[in-house]
Amino acid sequence: MPDYLMGIDLGSTSLKSVVFDLEGRMVARASRPTVQFHPNPQHPEWTVWQPEQIWGDTAAAIRETVSQLDDPRQIRAVAVTGMGMDGLPVDSSGQWLYPFISWHDARTLPQYERWLGRVGLQKSFLIGGSPVWPINSVFRILWMAENEPEIMQRTAKWLLIEDFVNFMLCGKMTTDYSMASCTLLFDQRRRCWSDELLAAAGLSRSLLCELQPSGTFLGEIHGAASRQTGLPEGTPVVLGGHDHLCGAIPVGAFEPGVFLDVTGTWETVLATTDEPALDAKLVGTGLMVQAHVARDKYTAWGGNPAGDMLEWFRAEFGESFRPERTVPEPSQGMDSSDLPSSNGSEAGDIRAVAWEALIRSAAKTPPGARGVLFLPHLCGASFPVVDATSRGAFLGLSRRAGRGEIVRAIIEGLCFQFRDFVETLAARLGRAPERVITVGGATRNRFWMQTKADVLGRAVEVPEIEEATPLGAAILAGIGVGLYADERNAYERVCPQSHVYHPQSANQQLYDRTFAIYRQLYPLLADLNRKLAENE
Repeated sequence: MPDYLMGIDLGSTSLKSVVFDLEGRMVARASRPTVQFHPNPQHPEWTVWQPEQIWGDTAAAIRETVSQLDDPRQIRAVAVTGMGMDGLPVDSSGQWLYPFISWHDARTLPQYERWLGRVGLQKSFLIGGSPVWPINSVFRILWMAENEPEIMQRTAKWLLIEDFVNFMLCGKMTTDYSMASCTLLFDQRRRCWSDELLAAAGLSRSLLCELQPSGTFLGEIHGAASRQTGLPEGTPVVLGGHDHLCGAIPVGAFEPGVFLDVTGTWETVLATTDEPALDAKLVGTGLMVQAHVARDKYTAWGGNPAGDMLEWFRAEFGESFRPERTVPEPSQGMDSSDLPSSNGSEAGDIRAVAWEALIRSAAKTPPGARGVLFLPHLCGASFPVVDATSRGAFLGLSRRAGRGEIVRAIIEGLCFQFRDFVETLAARLGRAPERVITVGGATRNRFWMQTKADVLGRAVEVPEIEEATPLGAAILAGIGVGLYADERNAYERVCPQSHVYHPQSANQQLYDRTFAIYRQLYPLLADLNRKLAENE
């Protein structure tokens, strides 16, 4: 009977459960959509994840995956990965008291602004390695303390979203170093909670979870979780970590010299280091220094929403575009399997058709999108500048611009953002990449990947690997129960082949010129966007 490992991926778009064999081949998979809620009519912009939806649909995805196996006892261990900053309060019995405040939600701006004035960028970065973002976990906690004091009085622990699912699986309240790095309360050098930053926040250390390295055995699936998920009682649960770092493990991006681009709802570009790059000259640059899920490694990275930009356009303007369904050409296809599961619904089928049609229309449009240029700051800017008031923009619109030009401009704008990430990261670390590897749901979009290579002006490797992020979590599960000796041993067993996208010289020259214009957009628009943000 072969041994299998399960990775559970809690993303902003979907909740996935994936089972792999020890060579990294996918054996079973299921997913459910991650649903945004806006429960307060007085604040329709507030956005939350409901814990009952997160856990209920994660459990349903696990149960569906388990049902595809001959024997669920083949699953030797489970680990959870996912998004970074979103958390919720629970009482002493583990009952949740308030929904997860989503990273889409800007209600924490007052707490963020006060922190900047009281603590500042330098202390925050030199201790915790993090830029100061409104989405840092500490600001959700401070918002709760100020606006829901009765809830905070009843709160025993603050659980990040992966910690919450781990608790529902095995009853343990523990977080790993990579997730703790997202809170703005972690000491990178000492790998513990920072007394200095906790004091600045006015928070007790007891509010936060115990810290352990990724790959640590947590506990076993208990009876209630077994009944809900179909996982056998006693199945080991191992501590995973932040999604983009889990995705680094199966493609070998846990050693210096490899730049890893993770493109999904968010896009991040990261480089691995042996020591935390906590240099005063990096303060305020948007660069984040984070403990890696690989043992005794660190990473430096920057990122901003990416796929979320295309999802916004599809949701607002793409559903009405419903030509007859055709098979997309190989160079243009967008695999809809990374989209939230429709469970066979007509709406889900329409959505897939809309994606395929939109990507085809973009691919038929000439490079440069007939002069249309997009600044992808619909959710503000996090790197290489930090500006929560920055907003997206289309420039160069004319009557020649149709749907195809707009979609192509969005993809090209995201690729310019990607090039900005790579060049800025290389300059700030003083090390050019030896290889650039891309993983994530967007790699299924071959048109997008070719445009990345054209814009970057160098080869981009896309490993032929299914579901790198949950596979990374599954590998950590395997390390935790001794099926792999370490990350290197696991990588050598998985060892994926790669499809390499080489830049097309004619497009590269055009994109070099346009990139110089792209870099001017933020400085030119920053003051105007700041003023417009006051009207929101």
